[in-house]
Amino acid sequence: MLVTNALLRGGIPFVIMNIIALILYSQGKYADAKGTFVASLIALFVGAATVIYNIEHWTLAKKSGIHFIVMLVTIYPILLLSGWFTINSVFDAFKVFLLFIFVGIILWSVLYTLTQFFSR
Repeated sequence: MLVTNALLRGGIPFVIMNIIALILYSQGKYADAKGTFVASLIALFVGAATVIYNIEHWTLAKKSGIHFIVMLVTIYPILLLSGWFTINSVFDAFKVFLLFIFVGIILWSVLYTLTQFFSR
């Protein structure tokens, strides 16, 4: 069940965004197509990883930790290879890592707050 949910949550936006990327590519908009493809990869992994929070017998800390590790080994490398950031040194990669951490904390906090608010 979790695998099916992960495939649906990540796969549907991945397929839709790749159709858009193919259309952009066919129109000669190569940079836009690449950016859309990269975003589709991010949507795939982020969407699929949300099933971690459906594992009821895990604590929030464990869910969050596992989710962070999954994002670190999938999203962070995608960001480094995306071409969205200039990476000329280890320090540049570290700056992207700090941005990854900052955005992750903000998103986790907002989504946690919304979940708490709407689960009342």
